[in-house]
Amino acid sequence: MSDAIDAIIGQWSAERPDLEAEMWPVQLLGRVQRLSRVIDREYKAFLGGHGLELGEFDVLTTLRRSGPPYAMTAGAFLKAAMVTSGAITNRIDRMEAKGLVERVRDPEDRRQVLIRLTPHGRTLTDEVIEGHFRNLAEIVAALPREDTEAAGAVLRTLLESHGDTSLG
Repeated sequence: MSDAIDAIIGQWSAERPDLEAEMWPVQLLGRVQRLSRVIDREYKAFLGGHGLELGEFDVLTTLRRSGPPYAMTAGAFLKAAMVTSGAITNRIDRMEAKGLVERVRDPEDRRQVLIRLTPHGRTLTDEVIEGHFRNLAEIVAALPREDTEAAGAVLRTLLESHGDTSLG
């Protein structure tokens, strides 16, 4: 069986046979790139059914897994999300309007503002995360669990080699 990446490699091999030996990274990276689009499409469809955008879900799950009091500074989100401060502000504004998060002063440093999960935000996150994990399992259902774990280990090594070793 062949896929779009095989076709692309075949086309380049026909057009530039002199580069055939250089194309080996496309086997992995071309498929990772295409898979990323598939995953984004699946995430958007699933989360849209819950009235959420991917960025909002990221904020909710980041707060929820941080443990009580389910709060972080906007700066911590900015570092973790790799988006502009304006994008974080707009995202938090929308989520605050939906009653999912609230801005509160840090009791230890009143100059700091924390973004805190509301009870409604926590309930929604707990409901959605279960379906999210089932959705992830469906995305990788074509692979045995052992293959999925092996692929995860290989991709971890690649990410680590590029310095992507933490959430922040």
